[in-house]
Amino acid sequence: MSERYSAKIIDSSRPLSVEERIKFKDIGDAIKLDDVCEESPIIIPVEDYVVISVHNEKSDTKDYEKYLILSSDGEKYVTGSQSFWSNFKDFVEELSTEGITKFNLKVYKRDSANYKGKKFLTCSLA
Repeated sequence: MSERYSAKIIDSSRPLSVEERIKFKDIGDAIKLDDVCEESPIIIPVEDYVVISVHNEKSDTKDYEKYLILSSDGEKYVTGSQSFWSNFKDFVEELSTEGITKFNLKVYKRDSANYKGKKFLTCSLA
């Protein structure tokens, strides 16, 4: 019998303690970026990030990833958006070459060129 739900941290901005790994796998109290950016952009002072691999038998897509952004003010933000994550990782990689690990991130929605009337989540440096 397979597990119905499991979550495993597969990437993070820094090594995590066992307490942090347990805490960050619980995304139930995280703010959903899709919801909070619906009307206007938000600025997040990024402290850390975590990538969580999820297996959920009750989901249409059984295996997926969630991206958790931890802010310096203690908030947790979560999304599953690939467009957001692709931009975010580009920033992290380039900034890390200069030793920059903490930065302000502007998160917002843009109109989709592929799907009329739809928007997608993305980000830029603030």
